[in-house]
Amino acid sequence: MLVASFQPRSVFCTAYSQYTQNFLTGASDKWEKKGSRSSRRRRRRSPPSPTCFPHRTSTLKMEMQNCSTDEASSISQPNTADFPLPVAFLEFLEENDLDPSIYSLANSIPRYIRVKPEFESEIGAIESELNCKLEKVIWLPSFYSIPPQIQIAGAQSYQLGKIYGMDAASGAAVLALNVSPGDHVLDLCAAPGAKLCMLCEMLGGNGSLTGVDVARHRLAACRTMLRKYSLGDVCRLFVCDGTSFSVLPFRSNYESDPDVTGVKFGDWTDKKSRKEKRRDRRARERNDSKPNPEPELLFYGRNSGVAGLSKSELFRPIKDDEPCTSGYDKVLVDAECTHDGSIKHITKFESWGWKTLERRVLDAERTDDLFNLQLRLLTNGFKLLKTAGTLVYSTCSLTVAQNEDVIERFLSLNPLAELQEVNTSDKWPCKPGRIPKTLRFDPATSQTSGLFIAKISKLL
Repeated sequence: MLVASFQPRSVFCTAYSQYTQNFLTGASDKWEKKGSRSSRRRRRRSPPSPTCFPHRTSTLKMEMQNCSTDEASSISQPNTADFPLPVAFLEFLEENDLDPSIYSLANSIPRYIRVKPEFESEIGAIESELNCKLEKVIWLPSFYSIPPQIQIAGAQSYQLGKIYGMDAASGAAVLALNVSPGDHVLDLCAAPGAKLCMLCEMLGGNGSLTGVDVARHRLAACRTMLRKYSLGDVCRLFVCDGTSFSVLPFRSNYESDPDVTGVKFGDWTDKKSRKEKRRDRRARERNDSKPNPEPELLFYGRNSGVAGLSKSELFRPIKDDEPCTSGYDKVLVDAECTHDGSIKHITKFESWGWKTLERRVLDAERTDDLFNLQLRLLTNGFKLLKTAGTLVYSTCSLTVAQNEDVIERFLSLNPLAELQEVNTSDKWPCKPGRIPKTLRFDPATSQTSGLFIAKISKLL
């Protein structure tokens, strides 16, 4: 894989010039032909001659002529100390008008942890254990920053469920929901679980929390987190496509129908009979080959409202207008995206392999489909929202296409949706999005991962 040495100054000059030189020496690579979004498809090609892309060649010649002597030297002898970015990713950034220099901040942006509120009196002991000072994030309760090189997985405070890692920008998205004890909350894209844990803490054991994710193994990690931090009492987890999930929250005034036949759910237990294990294994095998539209209940807490219900009651069909009165009070849609705003996530591809980045992030078919996926997730989350309820849409992408464009399209199709101000955001290190009332965390100024936030309410 061809990799362009990252240079904060004249980065495209350096990257594209190096790319052209590699082509001229016979290197081969995947080339994404510029064109309309729907027509872009990568394919293996032999190295082109300089005349294959005359408009690019002339541009590169002009840029090389404008480079200083030091920059020209850096083209022929890339600085290996700088973080390398592949050319395909640089093109993605250029196409979306994003500045590649933010990825040079990977080693300067702090790491963030959330300390469970009941353990904040032990900050001194946690600092001694991690061998670093915890700097309190004044705009985000119970969050602390630590040096980026500090690892928490081996710390006893982490293993005992006193702290967990979570970026401050993600914490802001959860805080924007303004969850109160007693709310019924839906996290429509729940994995990997840190936001789910924070939501549980905000509920304080009252209300309910429903977590949904399409990936069973990732949702299983959420279950592990909830149990580790003793936060799963009011929570239930469903393996399901978030665009079609339709299970409403349990409410205390619901009365189980005594005439309904079938086995009732008892208290949750990890112990399963051999028959149940065989059934689950066969179900997973079926799901691997053909997605099952019916949700799979992966976990439920003692006070989540599941115990005592039959399967037909839990998964009963809902009427079109039922969510308006019996839906969720708060919905979080932290939608699937290209993750280009998560600096630390992108830097991991240096060890995972840049080919993996192309497959997971830059694949043309995937990026073309993301807009529709995000819009469908947002639409279904809003459908399940109670009238006067609040929904937060967020992504860790910096692109307009996955954020403001999605919101604009959604608002044009949903006259009952209205953007709301995030009340506490005046104290946050963020800036306005392109659409009024939306917010953006920019790694260069916020010292967090990049994040987009839009807060939406359902009108009466």
